[in-house]
Amino acid sequence: MGCCSSASAAQSSKREWKPLEDRSCTDIPWLLLFLLFCIGMGFICGFSVATGAAARLVSGYDSYGNICGQRNAKLEAIPNSGLDHTHRKYVFFLDPCKLDLINRKIKSVALCVAACPGQELKTLNDVQKFAEINGSALCNYNIKPSEYTLITKSSGHCPKLPVPASAPIPFFHRCAPVNISCYAKFAEALITFVSDNSVLHRLISGVMTSKEIILGLCLLSLVLSMILMVIIRYISRVLVWILTILVILGSLGGTGVLWWLYAKQRRSPTETVIPEQRQIAENNLRALLIYAISATVFTVVLFLIMLVMRKRVALTIALFHVAGKVFIHLPLLVFQPFWTFFALVLFWAYWIMTLLFLGTTGSAVQNEEGLVEYRISGPLQYMWWYHVVGLIWISEFILACQQMTVAGAVVTYYFTRDKRNLPFTPILASVNRLIRYHLGTVAKGSFIITLVKIPRMILMYIHSQLKGKENACARCMLKSCICCLWCLEKCLNYLNQNAYTATAINSTNFCTSAKDAFVILVENALRVAAINTVGDFMLFLGKVLIVCSTGLAGIMLLNYQQDYTVWVLPLIIVCLFAFLVAHCFLSIYEMVVDVLFLCFAIDTKYNDGSPGREFYMDKVLMEFVENSRKVMKEAGKGGVADARELKPMASGASSA
Repeated sequence: MGCCSSASAAQSSKREWKPLEDRSCTDIPWLLLFLLFCIGMGFICGFSVATGAAARLVSGYDSYGNICGQRNAKLEAIPNSGLDHTHRKYVFFLDPCKLDLINRKIKSVALCVAACPGQELKTLNDVQKFAEINGSALCNYNIKPSEYTLITKSSGHCPKLPVPASAPIPFFHRCAPVNISCYAKFAEALITFVSDNSVLHRLISGVMTSKEIILGLCLLSLVLSMILMVIIRYISRVLVWILTILVILGSLGGTGVLWWLYAKQRRSPTETVIPEQRQIAENNLRALLIYAISATVFTVVLFLIMLVMRKRVALTIALFHVAGKVFIHLPLLVFQPFWTFFALVLFWAYWIMTLLFLGTTGSAVQNEEGLVEYRISGPLQYMWWYHVVGLIWISEFILACQQMTVAGAVVTYYFTRDKRNLPFTPILASVNRLIRYHLGTVAKGSFIITLVKIPRMILMYIHSQLKGKENACARCMLKSCICCLWCLEKCLNYLNQNAYTATAINSTNFCTSAKDAFVILVENALRVAAINTVGDFMLFLGKVLIVCSTGLAGIMLLNYQQDYTVWVLPLIIVCLFAFLVAHCFLSIYEMVVDVLFLCFAIDTKYNDGSPGREFYMDKVLMEFVENSRKVMKEAGKGGVADARELKPMASGASSA
């Protein structure tokens, strides 16, 4: 691919760094490999549908291999198969709460019925009346409704009493219990750290009771992220100071409110309330104390970090100002997370649908209990692994497409001297270049990340399976390997992003672009440390501001429900969602800053401002370099090496 060729190295030293009008396709073999892989993913889905998995998944099937809602063919040596279920369209489980966690399925006899019981049936008489009135037999096919009350006939063949009220799942024709207690029992088996099962019941009920508030707070975090992106565009010069002040006030205010709520609730009398509400109040009080202590520690650590970095805050102002100009000229960048998220959701929906198809594909076999299951045999049983690799690679491919799109648009902005000559929509122009020329580069970069992700996920799975069984040395080695792979993944992600920028500039393949970008980054190591670290910290403060604002609003709203619900889990859900949304939006700003930095480093290396070699950069960005040099010299760090690092590298360009 030209990664290590000497001709490529010589070509790199003479290369003119600027966007090329006549672009060429890059990494075509990798594009072909990726297309072949996607065809394989399509084959898995097609195979699942062709073998009847789609009908079994959507319509459901009983424990004898009959698909509900249609006529069925007789299966050899399987009793009760080949029945006509045209009028029995729903799958009903005799014991829906009997779960097999190891095999991830309901370990119960399944029947096809005409209707789901909408009300609780407490006795076999109720089951018999339901069958007579609704024409929906809930016992085994061999038993007539008139025989339901006969213990000798119905024992082991009728649903477990009491039969919970259930409703059909939309599009999937399964009768699911309406009461969440069954799901709570399922969660109890998964979450082993909860010693008191009643706590988990109250946590789940708290989520269900506060679902409207949770949705409203999630929407609030989305709105706050959009507002912050708009603010960044117009007040980037003072944004750093505004964020700093708001984070200080927000952390102090949030900590103060938590301690105030804790003191207020602690003084409130609990002797007159009923025992269940008293228990809820005690849990909320304990949660408030934990929140208040955590917020206090977080505030102290945050203040210490800001105290250390206070002299470098000014360095990010000019960089944020130029990035703000980019968003003014490229407003569609703000909506880039939506398109990426939409593409990921579509792919994940397809992946989950195909995964469900795989769970119901294969040939009908009888298990040890005499019930029918569908299993895949032979080499096709390894399609699961192929499907899992596809999840990682294609997800990384979509994220890499976003990085290449942003890089292409920002490169176009930076290397266009007269901003009035920018394309009408630089984002769409960048997408067009990506699709026409650089999909192979994106496929190769995302595959490299996949190669690192898969071993890390395997090690994490092994660690979870061996938890409590391995010795201290093995546990330490596993965690060390996982940590090293995580660090390697982060480094490769950063290098990939800069490689995409180099590809957007020079239209070179991935290996050449990665090498060129790495050389530029090494030559500007101090700039990377001084600019990216401080800039990322400022963006982190923006994420903290959104999370704190959403969390504070959640505390105030959920505080009104403290008498009848535990709002620990709702608040955690809201804060996690707020951080995710803030990260999605502000990561775009972070990408813009990183692309601008690489373009700026290339500009200062190969141009010196003389006629014919004029700078492409914005004047504010040049002032940023001068200010950085002065600040670093005043701080006692402006030695010979640092001065050489900060000045434009015209001499290197001349020698080239």
